[in-house]
Amino acid sequence: MLDARIKAALELITTATLTTVLLKKGLRNVWIRGSRPLTPQSNRIVGEAFTLRFVPAREDLATPASWASPRSTRGAIEDMPEGCIAVVDAMGITDAGIFGDILCARMQKRGVAALVTDGVVRDVAGVIGTNLPVWCDGAAAPPSVAGLTFVNWQEPIGCGGVAVYPGDVIVLDADGAVLIPQAMVEDVTKEAIEQEKLETWIMGEIDKGIPLPGLYPPNAETKARYEKETK
Repeated sequence: MLDARIKAALELITTATLTTVLLKKGLRNVWIRGSRPLTPQSNRIVGEAFTLRFVPAREDLATPASWASPRSTRGAIEDMPEGCIAVVDAMGITDAGIFGDILCARMQKRGVAALVTDGVVRDVAGVIGTNLPVWCDGAAAPPSVAGLTFVNWQEPIGCGGVAVYPGDVIVLDADGAVLIPQAMVEDVTKEAIEQEKLETWIMGEIDKGIPLPGLYPPNAETKARYEKETK
């Protein structure tokens, strides 16, 4: 489980700051494309990834009868732990909704923190009514089997062009969904806290009328002044 101290710290750090810190560590591909808040969200959401994977629809497999199979989205939802973020690889398909209001209602009841996908949802008014936070690429009326075949959960996936492994940390806010590799979470969080502190100080300098060259990014003189003033 994600350490409560780290989770609380990440809830105060923007995804924009996280992408900058990850970029400095050599990771450029951490922002999940085609995934944005379905409704405005006031709070940042942090949790470990619980992955689900779809492949293209195959007519003998992608049928309404498949919904009753043990290996189905229904089975996956019953395996989701409280506080996880469900990350669903829908291959960017936007003409078939991966989940509707009933499945989202069950996820909300199980304490799932959020749903993230590079696809879309259906029954959008009902989904919004469940109060499950959703990051997706919009809405579509057709069910998942109209364009997708569900294959498995809790295995590595590609969502919005990002490699997601079970247990990776997902941070969600108005700018989208950002992944932090599980092994890097503590270091990234520590550096991001300092980055946010620095940028808050820089905003104060801008309010004073200080010009950007040498301030952002800070040169040696600015860094020395920052360290002196924030001891």
